[in-house]
Amino acid sequence: MWEADSADLFADMGVSGQVQGSHGPGRQAPAARAVSAELTGDDIDVERSLRPQTLADYCGQERVVENLRVLIQAARARGEALDHVIFSGPPGLGKTTLAGIVANEMGAKLRTTSGPAIERTGDLAAILTNLEEGDVLFVDEIHRLNHQVEEVLYPAMEDFFLDIVIGKGPAARSIRLDVPRFTLVGATTRTGLLTGPLRDRFGISYRLDYYSVPNLAAIVQRSATILGVSLDNDAAAEIASRSRGTPRLANRLLKRVRDYAQVKAGGEITWEVAAAALSFFEIDELGLDWMDIKILEALTQTFRGRPVGLTTIASAVAEDPSTLEDVYEPYLLQQGLIVRTPQGRQATLAAFEHLGVTPPA
Repeated sequence: MWEADSADLFADMGVSGQVQGSHGPGRQAPAARAVSAELTGDDIDVERSLRPQTLADYCGQERVVENLRVLIQAARARGEALDHVIFSGPPGLGKTTLAGIVANEMGAKLRTTSGPAIERTGDLAAILTNLEEGDVLFVDEIHRLNHQVEEVLYPAMEDFFLDIVIGKGPAARSIRLDVPRFTLVGATTRTGLLTGPLRDRFGISYRLDYYSVPNLAAIVQRSATILGVSLDNDAAAEIASRSRGTPRLANRLLKRVRDYAQVKAGGEITWEVAAAALSFFEIDELGLDWMDIKILEALTQTFRGRPVGLTTIASAVAEDPSTLEDVYEPYLLQQGLIVRTPQGRQATLAAFEHLGVTPPA
């Protein structure tokens, strides 16, 4: 249950702008560096146009796609809403896209919001009571819901009702609001921050993995067709190999290569043009951008391979420590270019070799 004065209740229930329909503006992510998986404002509309709309069009994540196909087919055959779903994994791997596909495959409307946007219990009540039977509610960054909002969400997920206490003291009274049967699709980049009770209420849970180069090349080819770009297979593979296993980055690099080819190569993208364009935009053969290289140079040259604390590295490269830890460090760790030690971060021999720097004796 949650409490509200009657005036506050009706003000809260009239909240608008916290949820977006399937044709709304989409989520707004902060701007980021050259190959970050976060979306910038200029890329949102184009990014949406490149998203597949059905499971048949979706490339990669084969296990997840096949499981969803069975679950959706079973739910539709019974005439029921799909069980609540949560997708987890790093940014840019297709969590939002899969939420849209779930809605399309179920023949339902998609309503979109995010954890930080639902600030009060009244915001959530307004969203839930405005849903229609069978709708899909997508909550991005669901781990950022506050505790009070989560408490309201639990009975809505399990029994499809809200308990509301109006007034205070002896005059308080409780009312129950029924909500339509809906499917909640949550997305999170930080599974560990989900509370146990919320995590347990999702009947379907998938973690998305990084994509293989062949899958990314197929995604690049599909996106090039949508954008009307002439692209050969070798060029698609080159873009894919520098995309950090992330479709969002692959599409972004494709658009930058397209711009370069339009100005420098008459619009046609061959392997040579793609390689030249990516080098022009400072994306090397491992997909490292200028900030990644700056971090590695600090570790290999400034600190000569010694273990260094995160805040010290952040000061050396003039970047926020949390940005280094969340955006840049995971990929460098995956590539074996840095390691974490009890004393701090340390460059590996692979980092020295990649930069062409002689390691210390």
